[in-house]
Amino acid sequence: MTSTVPTAVHDEQAKPAEPPITMFGPDFPFAYDDFLAHPAGLGQIPATEHGTEVAVIGGGLSGIIAAYELMKMGLKPVVYEADQIGGRLRTVGFEGCEGELTAEMGAMRFPPSSTAFQHYIDLVGLETKPFPNPLAPETPSTVVDLKGESHYAETIEDLPQVYRDVANAWNACLEEGADFSDMNRAMRERDVPRIREIWAKLVEKLDNQTFYGFLCESEAFKSFRHREIFGQVGFGTGGWDTDFPNSILEILRVVYTEADDHHRGIVGGSQQLPLRLWEREPQKIIHWAPGTSLSTLHGGTPRPAVTRLHRTAGNHITVTDASGDIRTYRAAIFTAQSWMLLSKIECDDSLFPIDHWTAMERTHYMESSKLFVPVDRPFWLDKAVDDKGNPTGRDVMSMTLTDRMTRGTYLLDDGPDKPAVICLSYTWCDDSLKWLPLSANERMEVMLKSLGEIYPKVDIRKHIIGNPVTVSWENEPYFMGAFKANLPGHYRYQRRLFTHFMQDRLPEDKRGIFLAGDDISWTAGWAEGAVQTALNAVWGVMNQFGGATDATNPGPGDVYDEIAPVELSED
Repeated sequence: MTSTVPTAVHDEQAKPAEPPITMFGPDFPFAYDDFLAHPAGLGQIPATEHGTEVAVIGGGLSGIIAAYELMKMGLKPVVYEADQIGGRLRTVGFEGCEGELTAEMGAMRFPPSSTAFQHYIDLVGLETKPFPNPLAPETPSTVVDLKGESHYAETIEDLPQVYRDVANAWNACLEEGADFSDMNRAMRERDVPRIREIWAKLVEKLDNQTFYGFLCESEAFKSFRHREIFGQVGFGTGGWDTDFPNSILEILRVVYTEADDHHRGIVGGSQQLPLRLWEREPQKIIHWAPGTSLSTLHGGTPRPAVTRLHRTAGNHITVTDASGDIRTYRAAIFTAQSWMLLSKIECDDSLFPIDHWTAMERTHYMESSKLFVPVDRPFWLDKAVDDKGNPTGRDVMSMTLTDRMTRGTYLLDDGPDKPAVICLSYTWCDDSLKWLPLSANERMEVMLKSLGEIYPKVDIRKHIIGNPVTVSWENEPYFMGAFKANLPGHYRYQRRLFTHFMQDRLPEDKRGIFLAGDDISWTAGWAEGAVQTALNAVWGVMNQFGGATDATNPGPGDVYDEIAPVELSED
């Protein structure tokens, strides 16, 4: 969806390589990757607390990582999961189709800047490969189709000048309005004081500004046509118009951290990560016997959906699940989407301070839908011919960005002689809602018609070998949306949710339940946010049970006062 300011071309006298960009800040510049890699580990709890049960509500990535790290410390996590382990890391197969073809219904592409997330990918031995985003180096070709006019490109230089003008306008807009180069340098160098200085000014200045308003105020985007093209096509992974009403701070977090650049997919599917962590037997583990895993602690299956949460005497958290089982804990981590606490789960008001309830109620979720079909082979790599039968040198079909109903079409293969997968459509917000009443087959028919207008000589249907699969995250009962995206004025709400793990700031009767998950993070929609908030919650539980980190490896709570997020006035 974005491009970053282009790197300067190196001269013959090569400069030293710059440090990489990672998701280090800007709101809370803590080195989660270094924290995870340190040989001292994440901390210890007193031996008297070993074996103590801690509820972990939600078996998505955040919940599984929190449970895994608590288990390694000698606690006994009790994971509750309403559906299946993985959450929005959901990989599915195709009915009617033999073989190992899969579709990523949730997260499907991950930036190298997600270094804490990468720690767990490496830990369980998964491989990644480049994801075929539009105009990415590994993508054979891209077609941009706007207002009935198509342009074929292998690089941005192949597109008409107006598209390059839009890319340049975006870079100029970031520099002019968001100190991009200065923040880029500070984040590469992990210069915490400088990051905090730049970001504090921008939060104060831009919290009330929409993404679209930010563009409109830039000289670089004074042309409506440029804003329209940027909204519909963008650069990087696609158009940005569905984000136009959101806070510009949300967009800047993505751009600064290169969250939308250089994406990679997980070979075999992203759901393997939480599933492998569920089965993994850590080599370094306290209290538990060698060979212990989350799976063995749970008899192979997590507890069912939570139906009720309430406080009981001694400031304990009592959990009722769908089987009617009632258990009481001294600590619990809630990692499901926060709206679940407003609707699907019966909750006591006393669980959280009223300001935190308000923040959850104000959380804004983005809708999103996908539709995939399996095909016999990557036929799109066939070479096209013109009306006279002469070779054109172009692929017959390309990764496609369009203002038609499909919006984004992605072509996914593992080699020329193997069955492959097409993501016929990937849409957001209003575009996603347009599909909501339609079945998978009805959606497929509309998509095929739309793509047929772009590629009139390509018969996609004849290559389809199984039934389509689809998802609309706003219609999923345990999600009710794809991910959080703050609106203008929401910074204060997000800060309350993110900092909830620092419970010595809370009244004593509001402690013991910790919020985690990507919607609690500053980078919702990115797996890195799920990892970071899980580690915050683990630190919070450890601290509650009288534990501590090693002096050589302080945790997020130990250095909190030095790097705490900007606090805006409530007046």
